[in-house]
Amino acid sequence: MLDELEKEVKPLINDEDKADENYTEKNIQVLEGLEAVRKRPGMYIGTTSSGGLHHCVWEIVDNAIDEALAGYCDTIDVTVNEGNTITVKDNGRGIPVGIVEKTGISALETVYTKLHAGGKFGEGGGYKVAGGLHGVGASVVNALSEWLTVEVHKEGGVYTIRFENGGHTVAPCTRIADCEDSGTIVTFKPDPLIFKETVVFDFGLIRDHLRQMAFLNKGVRININDERSENQEEWLHETYCYAGGVKEYVKYLNRHRVSMSEDVIYCEGKEDDIKVEIAMQYNDSYSPNIYSFCNNINTGDGGTHEEGFRLALTRTINNYAKANKFIKENDDSLTQDDVREGLTAIISIKHPDPQYEGQTKGRLGNFEVRKIVSNIFGAALDRFLNENPKLAKLIMEKVTLAANARLAAKAARENTRRKTSLDINSLPGKLADCASKEAEKCELYIVEGDSAGGSAKQGRDRETQAILPLRGKILNVEKVLPKRALQNAEIGNLIIAIGGGFGSDFDVNKIRYHKIVIMTDADVDGSHIRILLLTFFYRYMKPLIEQGYVYIAQPPLYKASRGNKDYYCYNDEQLNTLKRKLGPEASKRLSIQRYKGLGEMDFEQLWETTMDPANRKMIKVSMQDAMEADQIFDELMGDRVEPRKEFIRENAKFVENIDI
Repeated sequence: MLDELEKEVKPLINDEDKADENYTEKNIQVLEGLEAVRKRPGMYIGTTSSGGLHHCVWEIVDNAIDEALAGYCDTIDVTVNEGNTITVKDNGRGIPVGIVEKTGISALETVYTKLHAGGKFGEGGGYKVAGGLHGVGASVVNALSEWLTVEVHKEGGVYTIRFENGGHTVAPCTRIADCEDSGTIVTFKPDPLIFKETVVFDFGLIRDHLRQMAFLNKGVRININDERSENQEEWLHETYCYAGGVKEYVKYLNRHRVSMSEDVIYCEGKEDDIKVEIAMQYNDSYSPNIYSFCNNINTGDGGTHEEGFRLALTRTINNYAKANKFIKENDDSLTQDDVREGLTAIISIKHPDPQYEGQTKGRLGNFEVRKIVSNIFGAALDRFLNENPKLAKLIMEKVTLAANARLAAKAARENTRRKTSLDINSLPGKLADCASKEAEKCELYIVEGDSAGGSAKQGRDRETQAILPLRGKILNVEKVLPKRALQNAEIGNLIIAIGGGFGSDFDVNKIRYHKIVIMTDADVDGSHIRILLLTFFYRYMKPLIEQGYVYIAQPPLYKASRGNKDYYCYNDEQLNTLKRKLGPEASKRLSIQRYKGLGEMDFEQLWETTMDPANRKMIKVSMQDAMEADQIFDELMGDRVEPRKEFIRENAKFVENIDI
């Protein structure tokens, strides 16, 4: 038996895959100081693309925000300088400059050159509450910078230090002048050797993040400047300061929706040094938008603070509804989904010792927080409902209507579910399924119309690629109740084909394909269908997007032929590059075909250009900011016309190519 196993295993290990046989103590490397950060930057900032680049800004800004949380900073200035450097200035206490006994160098140099060094480790530290807890933020940014300078105003003196080439100290901390103020000024230039994709900062992204920080820290003034233009008149400047904090944040998130009342339900409280702030407001939408934070860090995966909020919300509204006869004593209680429909809420806690689950700080794990949040919010909501009977009545009517809609949608969902057995015969009739049943290998192409569907079915890899043609445009789910969405034939086919269910019942672990590819024509109608599909996935199958299972196919826009040679170009720039490469004379002999639809391609061309994994180009749909995504879908796909008009007015100047 063992011999047989060896025979099976040995061929799997090729000689070229083997490591060096001579594995000795000489192979052991010890990375000192910041070398480890530069060797594996992704471990510290997630990625070296645009996301990681901006994460460096967040780390320095967080240090300034922590000074605000400590009660010593009320103004933060962030400037994008010419040459794409960043300056962050605060009026806090200033980083200490004295000699640290353990390192033998100044505290300023220590925190920027030593990992796990800082004043945020709890007892005896300089902070009661902080976003950063591991003492790696400043030193990591330094390690990933071409150069970084720090200027500290503290105890009557101005101190400076400069680092270059990945955090190497050019000169120690030096006092250069006297001063009467306090604070810290950090300027850094990201190292292009690390950030190979881009070192250009996105002003809009920085602006949105800083606006969020201002909402979460009421009374703190945050100024953002973009001074990258040679013309000073083109410099951008914005200031954010919100006395109402998270109350104003909720109003801002609901600005394109019709709110049930101008009043925002708000509470704050403190227990065991844990501060809780919650603001919420109902609107006319069907989707809940609940966002939670701990020490200003967005806990996108929720956690115990969000669980406490949901428990209190469901319990308190049920108690009020039964006590005031909105539902009968013996009727089924309202569910969490019922009471969250159309709710926008911000949950923000400040915790002296937060415990996160996972490396990304996406989920708060402190067990004691659940009860604290539940008690504080539950008491405040109960008091609000009893003191505001008119608004309470409107809320009760909305949640009971949501319950009735849920029951109707459940019946429709059950009807859909009955059609989704593993039997191939139960799948949509137009679906050309693939042979493989391994979801991680399977791809579903959603195509526009029978013509493109026919070419795709002929050209596909039948083992791993499935084709589902759509008849026309699917329903805009942003404007309708779930029951109505489920009654749409095309949406029903999508649900059955993908598997995993729908809405709150959706289970991403049960889907049949790990690539959902939207393949539509390169025209206005194709773009509209694509947006309608993305709206549906975002509202009712959001984990598909969160886990990176949704893609957009990129078919070529042009076919350029000369003799027996064909060239495919995916945009105008590629076509112009091709013409320059061939030269003026050869370009004149080019036969150029512009594809208006996928149906114009034969199956061989469609396979070669758009479906062959070896050649195809696809865009993975991702979601960097859930709040921003929600706002965009609501603004552009919702019932209200005025926000769309405003969007068009603001962005029309950027449109270059209109398909007319």
